[in-house]
Amino acid sequence: MTGIAARQDSSPDPLYAPSPTGARAAASPAAARALAIARIALGWVFLWAFLDKLFGFGHPTPTGKGWLDGGSPTAGYLSGVDGPFGGLFTSMSGLPWADWLFMGGMAGLGVSLVLGIGMRLAAIGGVLLLGSLWASSLPIAANLFLDQHLVYLLTIIGLTLARAGDTWGLGLWWSRTGLVRKLPILR
Repeated sequence: MTGIAARQDSSPDPLYAPSPTGARAAASPAAARALAIARIALGWVFLWAFLDKLFGFGHPTPTGKGWLDGGSPTAGYLSGVDGPFGGLFTSMSGLPWADWLFMGGMAGLGVSLVLGIGMRLAAIGGVLLLGSLWASSLPIAANLFLDQHLVYLLTIIGLTLARAGDTWGLGLWWSRTGLVRKLPILR
């Protein structure tokens, strides 16, 4: 088994089910660290987007147009959407519930990925948020189908399945808390 070590794990977790021999393939230490770096970097992408839209740092949200200044984090992007779902997304532009969901999703994804906790919820939320952003950008100018939203979506799913939050993150500690043991979806 080149680059892969087997580890025993007795936790009954269907998402991370061990093989019939009881061993689960684990990434090499170098691969685990690389996934941790990818997890933290992707988390920062979402945290930065949240902070910029909240405060209006000017990268890309203009100074003075942040959410705290009365700006809408969804109005700028969604008001110019065309394509097959243009009407749907344009109708959500600037609505308070859309702003709250978008900002909550950005902050939640960022915190979850940076800390390595709640990775299952991050995967679910990431699929919903990034899938919506992908659908709102159709047709994609540079590539007929694939864009960064789908790449991020698939990456979050992969990081979750690889338990990337356990390396350089709080994922292992988080999974042992009483709350997560009672509600495994929080893993």
